Amino acid sequence: MSLEYAILGFLNYQPFSGYDLKKMFDTSVRHFWSADQSQIYRTLSHLSEQGLAQVEVIEQSERPDRKIYHITEQGRAELRRWLVGPFPTQEPHSGPLVQVFFSGQLSDGEVLAKFETAAAIFRATLAGYSQVSQQIGEYTRMVNSPREEYFWMLTLEMGMKTMQAQLEWAEKTAEFIRSRQLPEK
Repeated sequence: MSLEYAILGFLNYQPFSGYDLKKMFDTSVRHFWSADQSQIYRTLSHLSEQGLAQVEVIEQSERPDRKIYHITEQGRAELRRWLVGPFPTQEPHSGPLVQVFFSGQLSDGEVLAKFETAAAIFRATLAGYSQVSQQIGEYTRMVNSPREEYFWMLTLEMGMKTMQAQLEWAEKTAEFIRSRQLPEK
């Protein structure tokens, strides 16, 4: 998935500033797609250059002018074209799994620490995901569409199941290491 399509999707609900889009990402889709502020602003600029979004400048006397982005008809058509197109797939990339792959070079204690830390991170992430359903209420009111909410919650369910599987994997591996069942070098 491209950041461009995520932004077009949000703009299809209503116009947003770059700052507001960052808040949207952080409280709605962060469990599967994150973006920093500079990525969002670069993408908004690119969408405007392509004619997929239009910027409205609102002058403010006490602060810098506020830029609100609106999706254009061309942007709606592009979003729809992408949505009805083939399911996007990509080759997986995982820095953590590259570390695991080569962890035979570490001591049992070092590997155990790595998996205990990973399990703690997965637990914290899972706890954060459980907050998303409460945070999503703001967007439910904004869009006022039970159908949209259903699909939002599908992404959350997948994120939680994936994170739960990763937690179980890390805990099982840590237990295996603790029980001293690792083969020697």
